[in-house]
Amino acid sequence: MLPRLYRRAVMLAGSRQSAEDVVHEAYLKLAARPQRFLAHPEPYAYAFTTVLNVARDAHRKDRRQVLVDAMEGVEEAGAGGAGGGAGVGLGAGSGDWDGGVERRHAELEAVRLLGRLSHRQAGIVILVDLDGYTIDQAAKIMKVHRGTAARHRARALDRLRAYLVESDHGRAGR
Repeated sequence: MLPRLYRRAVMLAGSRQSAEDVVHEAYLKLAARPQRFLAHPEPYAYAFTTVLNVARDAHRKDRRQVLVDAMEGVEEAGAGGAGGGAGVGLGAGSGDWDGGVERRHAELEAVRLLGRLSHRQAGIVILVDLDGYTIDQAAKIMKVHRGTAARHRARALDRLRAYLVESDHGRAGR
């Protein structure tokens, strides 16, 4: 269950390091009351809900922090260099196996797009579209009404479609 939680936490947190922190914090919360976790009929759902709550709390905490001006310039330069290198690697092996670069790029793009959604929207999309739960099961896991879960999913999918149309990859795919 732990590798699956790590993969889902990366989608929620946006980076591997943040995901490791989120899963660790979730583990500490679950370890505080192991009888609740073990007695739950769906332990993964219980653990995922904990990971989602920790990720949301971490996001709120990070949002309140103020960046230093000098660090913003460094981060922007690093992000631009990484994006250009990934694009070059993708174009080189368009027909042959590229060593997993294209798949990794797709995973990073999915993480980036999920990061633009609210935590509830991302959680519902992950549960329903990636983990295969039904809307009813996802609503129960997220502790919301079925209609609320369906509305969050519909809005999330609409936003994801809009982001894809806006992006260069979406235009190239059409």
